[in-house]
Amino acid sequence: MFEILFGRSGTMAVLTTTEIMDLIPNRYPILYMDYVDEMVPGESLIATKNVTINEQFFQGHFPGNPVMPGVLIIESLAQAASILILSSPQFVGKTAYMTGIDNAKFKRMVKPGDVLKLHVEFGNLRENMGTVNVKAMVDGKLATSAELMFVVSPEEKSADNAKSETEK
Repeated sequence: MFEILFGRSGTMAVLTTTEIMDLIPNRYPILYMDYVDEMVPGESLIATKNVTINEQFFQGHFPGNPVMPGVLIIESLAQAASILILSSPQFVGKTAYMTGIDNAKFKRMVKPGDVLKLHVEFGNLRENMGTVNVKAMVDGKLATSAELMFVVSPEEKSADNAKSETEK
């Protein structure tokens, strides 16, 4: 299901942006992930978000001192978590929703030019709900960490729904 591709810098992407969009419903301008670096379905994932000055949110947050809003770092982590969750055999073809955030800590500002590495590990899992432990790293230093709660819809995404989401 997952193809290994060599990126321009010689790194290998497990999932490209297009493949990510096959798994989660997020699209521009609210898709905050460029590719997945590593993934062990049902266990862990590392993804990359290249933060550029062209991001719309930098226009107002903050003029003259652009900083990625913490809520969007959490959103980036939630999207990475959705990929891990929906790549797990029991949840393939379904939709995951974030239901809570605990212990969110913001340790470092994220600015244009930073490469955000999004780390996700499964925590507790019970039927169609559970937790993931997440952290965002910049240059090997912790920027943000949290525990996210999620629920997975018991209904499968239909091919028509997936197609209409792609066309939006």
